[in-house]
Amino acid sequence: MEKKFVNVAIWGFGAMGSGMAKMIINKKGFNIIGVCDLYEKIVGKSIFEVLNVSNPYSHDVIISNDIDDILTNNDVDVVLLATDSYTKSAFPKIKKIVEHGVNVISTAEEMSFPKANEPELAKEIDLLAKQYNVTVLGTGVNPGMMMDLLAICISGVNEEVKEFEISRINSLSPFGKTVMEEQGVGLSVLEFEEREKNGEIAGHVGFKESAFMIAEAMGLKVLDFNQQMKPIITEIDRKSPYGFAKAGDVCGVEMSAQVLLENDISIKLYHPQQIEPELVGVSTGDYIKIKGKPEINLGNVPEVEGGIGTIAICVNMIPHVINANPGLVTMIDLPVPRAIMGDVRNLIRKD
Repeated sequence: MEKKFVNVAIWGFGAMGSGMAKMIINKKGFNIIGVCDLYEKIVGKSIFEVLNVSNPYSHDVIISNDIDDILTNNDVDVVLLATDSYTKSAFPKIKKIVEHGVNVISTAEEMSFPKANEPELAKEIDLLAKQYNVTVLGTGVNPGMMMDLLAICISGVNEEVKEFEISRINSLSPFGKTVMEEQGVGLSVLEFEEREKNGEIAGHVGFKESAFMIAEAMGLKVLDFNQQMKPIITEIDRKSPYGFAKAGDVCGVEMSAQVLLENDISIKLYHPQQIEPELVGVSTGDYIKIKGKPEINLGNVPEVEGGIGTIAICVNMIPHVINANPGLVTMIDLPVPRAIMGDVRNLIRKD
């Protein structure tokens, strides 16, 4: 019998997970079958009550703190995992989902190209996914699209490439509490410096993943990788939905990286990100320059907003993950992303 819907479970119902739910509810052919979160104030509540939207389904979806119950008692096609930034912390959850025979799309930044930082875990995830006949993908707006896949795609018209210069000037405002903490938003400069020294400030997670993705896509190896991080100090009070920085404190981070590939090809990455940048006249945008033959210079102003960009690309990749061969995949292994505007079931290949 033909399946009526693409059944989705969401693990993590913060800013990203709840945004994915809202998007899915408005798309044809999807069915949210379960939501897992540990936040006591929403566990036991209907997702439609939490989202303040009407229920289009013939069933309710109650937020549970038991992912095993969701995966065991439902026919789930894919789990959208929106809980972590690092492969190591996401791994136990990915393993659990995979062992239930369910595909995974993770928002963890390191999972966009996990063998860059965690090659052994990447091998283990790949073997597990193949063993249980499912597919695992990590993606997001960045890494996953704006500073890697987009540059890779446009390089397809290059006869020669000498250097990539990729910049993303963006707002942190749409992101949740975890991201605010990772960026040090709201800390004093001294607190930021102390936490950075102790390895407690992540800054942007993903430069290494982006660089290694670009290198592999071009058939090259990374020879040298260096990155820097420094705090962005606000001169005025700034408040976003999930963060606050008073004048004189940290409102974000400025990241940069320099990468050398084989054949003397270089990559320069620049990524300042802060809450409410428009309050101080900072214009956001995404920029890709490729020095080579031909020269390429792309710009998009304002930036592709980080929240909706991450939400959309995770949801839009669902049919490609379901269609993919089993194993751990990255964005360069799958068809190019595109918006789902019709019935998602039309994009699922029939055997």
